[in-house]
Amino acid sequence: MIYPILMFLLLVSSLLSLSMGSSDVSALKGLGEWILQQETLDAIVIGEIRLPRTLIALLVGAALGLSGAALQGLLRNPLADPGLTGASQGAALGAAAVFYFGVFPQAGGAAPAMAGLMGAGLAMMLMLFLAGSARQSMVIMAGLAISTLTGALLAMVLNFAPNPYAMQELVFWLLGSVANRGFEHLWILLPALILGGGLVLSQRRLMLGLSLGEKVATSLGLSTTWGSRVIVLGAAILVGTAVSIAGAIGFVGLIVPHLVRPFVANRPDKVLLPSALAGAILVCLADTLIRSLPPGPELKLGVLTSLLGTPLFIWLIWRERRRWL
Repeated sequence: MIYPILMFLLLVSSLLSLSMGSSDVSALKGLGEWILQQETLDAIVIGEIRLPRTLIALLVGAALGLSGAALQGLLRNPLADPGLTGASQGAALGAAAVFYFGVFPQAGGAAPAMAGLMGAGLAMMLMLFLAGSARQSMVIMAGLAISTLTGALLAMVLNFAPNPYAMQELVFWLLGSVANRGFEHLWILLPALILGGGLVLSQRRLMLGLSLGEKVATSLGLSTTWGSRVIVLGAAILVGTAVSIAGAIGFVGLIVPHLVRPFVANRPDKVLLPSALAGAILVCLADTLIRSLPPGPELKLGVLTSLLGTPLFIWLIWRERRRWL
């Protein structure tokens, strides 16, 4: 029953997101008028402002949830995080190039996303080259090395920022948000989600085999080296694109697989799609909660997910500790 429940919650969270805002408009009425290309207030508010924000929140959450479940299944490590590949830090470094050096001026508001995607791709290629093999220890060490390197470069950019306004804009972007995003960002995110998700889902049998050990997976005729690289590539595409669009949104890829895993008998191949759906629901509801707060400086999405995720993560640790006592 997990799929019908998650699909129902996804629909409810989407409608709630479309209905929430400073303007009192009808979500279904505005959506219908926007589809019919009627220039009414409801159609403009729903179709041009709330709809792209809602869709981007859903896709970003799905990308983070799926990438987290994939890496945890591949590495057999419940603490594996989507940022492990270095793609998120590479995306942030690419976005910094837009704020400080003005690259891709012709792309307008989508420039940080395009530069972030290129930065994530470069970090991902360096990580795969450095890892060489697809062994668990090599992937973790290579990802940590690239994450540290790109994080240091980003800190250096912030340190020598010639313009305090540009630095402030970059810091706000790094805090994570899906506000002020339009359909041009959606067309960047959607193909990457399809590609990265397809790569990850194509290796479901390998994840199930690896849960029994690498030797067992090899004896079953599964190519652990090639398949592991495909999973890492797909996860890096997912998280790099999500960060390039919405900034750093923490704890989603780490927490969501833990919440879903008990409902799928802890099978790494069965946790992928539910994690994507649950991640989409979580990010969408978090963004809706932000818009329901009193007027004033907007709380960033990445800050809220961290505030919500940390107590939940502590509770999961406490539950596991009691289980083993």
